[in-house]
Amino acid sequence: MSRRWKRKEEENASDGDSDGAGPAKKTFKKGSDDSDGIVVCEISKNRRVSVRSWQGKVVVDIREFYVKDGKELPGKKGISLSMDQWKILRDHVDEIDDAVAENS
Repeated sequence: MSRRWKRKEEENASDGDSDGAGPAKKTFKKGSDDSDGIVVCEISKNRRVSVRSWQGKVVVDIREFYVKDGKELPGKKGISLSMDQWKILRDHVDEIDDAVAENS
């Protein structure tokens, strides 16, 4: 196993976010300050799924957040899916669920 993958596994094990301890917390609120996104759900204490406009296009944003000076800010770790990418992912959810069940 490469160092890179081992480090990632250690990170995930130590942050407590991947324990699957319950359903995601769903919140629907308009972003404040400079954010124009709508938070759809909080996957964990520092990971969120939101829908926002970026460069004039609507994206589904799955991202980690961090706190700096008492303010929650988006981190570099995350992905923004275009509507085309989101539709492809959404259409394959059953296949993804089946693959997860096979590997669990």
